[in-house]
Formats: sequence, C-alpha cells, structure tokens
Amino acid sequence: MRALSRDEVRSVDRRAVEEYGMPSLVLMENAGRGAAEWLAGRMAGGGKVVIVAGQGNNGGDGGAVARHLELRGITVAIRWVGDLSRFSVDAAAQYAILEQADVDQQAWADGVDGEELKRLLAGADWVVDGLLGTGLTRPVEPGPIWDAIGAINASGRPVLALDVPSGLDADTGDVLGVSVKAAATVTFVAEKIGFAGPGASDYTGEVVVAGIGVPLRLLREVGAG
Repeated sequence: MRALSRDEVRSVDRRAVEEYGMPSLVLMENAGRGAAEWLAGRMAGGGKVVIVAGQGNNGGDGGAVARHLELRGITVAIRWVGDLSRFSVDAAAQYAILEQADVDQQAWADGVDGEELKRLLAGADWVVDGLLGTGLTRPVEPGPIWDAIGAINASGRPVLALDVPSGLDADTGDVLGVSVKAAATVTFVAEKIGFAGPGASDYTGEVVVAGIGVPLRLLREVGAG
C-alpha cells in the first residue's frame, strides 16, 4: 500500500462514514484496538501505560487504546489535555465510556498539571501519544500541548505515537514548532507521505500500519489498495 497524504487519508475516513455507512466510532475503535494489540505484544509481562490525549479524534483513539490495554491486564492512566466541553464528539464518547468503566483519567481544562504528569510518566513502562493527529498544519505554540510534548520527551520513557507523532507534519515530515519523539508510530490506513521526509524517522521511530476496517474497494478507489 502506498503512502497517503493528509487529504487522502482524511478522504478515506470521510467516505467510509458518508458513502459506506461506517460509524466513525467503529473506525476509532478499530484504530485503538490495532495500536493496543501492537503495544500489548511488547508488554507480555504486563506493566503500566500512560496515555496523553488531546481533545480531538487523535485523543479519542487514545481513549480506545486505554480500554483495550486494560482488557489485556495492563495498568492504564489517561490524561486529556483540553476542556471536556470542547472535545470532538467521538473523543467525548470515549471519555464517557472510560468514566463508566472506572479507568484512571482526568481532563486538564486549565493547562497541564506538570508535577502530576511528570510523576505519572516516571512510573510508566510506555507512554502513548494521542495529542495531535494528521490535521496539524501550523506550528504548535507555547501552551498546554507544548508543555505536554515537552514532558513526554523529557521523561525518557519509550513512546508509541498514534497515527503521527504530535507536532510532525504528516505531508512533509517537518517539525511544526515541537514534536514528540517516538520509539514507534502505529499509523492508520497507510503510512503518511511525510514519514519519508528528511529526519522524520528520528521522530516516528519504527512505523507500523494498522487497518481500521475500511473496505478494500474504498482503498482501491483512492489508489491505496
């Protein structure tokens, strides 16, 4: 499967929902399951994972990862960087499910709690980056997301990025202000064309493609299958 641009992969998502009738939460569930399966395969003895999630759908993917890791006997904590009232519809649904499931989570509406995040990251075997996805086109500015990325990079823990490392341009591979440095990236549908950019591999680490269940016909229609 060839690498896709930002617009192409977003078109796949949109058409899967609008033309093929796939609920967006199903796509998110499949993405989260795929990433969780990859990570659980590297944590056969159990352990703890800290997920740092944004208020968009990349964060929602992180919410799905949390549940699937917990089902595999892995201790999970998720911290959302954002105001719950501004979550995407699907991210808010993941948050509500985790509340009912009594998973360790908090939403930081007023900025990152730096001391708590530092403590959580220090005790993690892996960190999952679900802050920003492929939609990022402008530099990350100083603020909560910037702070969270800095804490993740300073933790020294291995990081799994969801779809694209937060802060990396999916089309060019350029760092937009600041970017998570991941040990591995589980990217959805197909690799992103920016992953081939100069120096991008320093941020993506190992790249693994996880399907999200879209039909092969759709992938062929966009020239990916």
